[in-house]
Amino acid sequence: MIDPIHQFQIHKIVELGQPGGIELAFTNSAAFMFGIVALVFFFLTFATRGRTLVPGRLQSLAELSYEFVANTVRSSAGNEGMKFFPLVFSLFIFVLTANFVGMIPYAFTVTSHLIVTAALALLVILTVIIYGFVRHGTHFLHLFVPSGVPAFLLPFMVVIEVISFLSRPISLSLRLFANMLAGHIAMKVFAGFIVMMTASGVAGWFGAVLPLAMVVALTALEFLVAALQAYVFAVLTCIYLNDALHPGH
Repeated sequence: MIDPIHQFQIHKIVELGQPGGIELAFTNSAAFMFGIVALVFFFLTFATRGRTLVPGRLQSLAELSYEFVANTVRSSAGNEGMKFFPLVFSLFIFVLTANFVGMIPYAFTVTSHLIVTAALALLVILTVIIYGFVRHGTHFLHLFVPSGVPAFLLPFMVVIEVISFLSRPISLSLRLFANMLAGHIAMKVFAGFIVMMTASGVAGWFGAVLPLAMVVALTALEFLVAALQAYVFAVLTCIYLNDALHPGH
């Protein structure tokens, strides 16, 4: 039997004990996250080591990544938002690399786990809240008070704005998690159809052509989704950070 959920299972590699009754272990998910960070670090270090005036392929790729994220930050949060560029670039390149690594056969897709995407989303929202209060003080609360609203509607609008703000980390994490999870499950299901049909004889070989075509199409689509989700995550991060810079409506 083909189990499409098996690819998302977390396995312990090294058990680290149970301090305070909390089980700690180094898992395959943690190993892939460390590997992704190391991959990005060594790529950027190797690609930019020469800093030549006429860049090569790797340096061009690194510079294009830098300019792409920088333009995204400027267009969404203005030049003032460039102070958050290291955060946005780190999130974008981590999510992008994690999504692409997850496309490698037998690799683990860390962004298909809600705990990972939720942690990234909470990092963004906590940065917005902390910076907003540090820079603006209580004026940051004006983010929840739309201007020009009649007094009798103001309490309802404040409640709506608060709920909308609190839903941001939920939507930010669920969007990335759900897209990566659904795409990988769909590919595994159609790949399972190919295995089952080819095992049924010559007639099954011809019947396997359709699911094979679907797997090829889904793989191409999933690469596109992997890039788009990293971009969407970065854009929404910039928009939320813009609220910390300019909390007024």
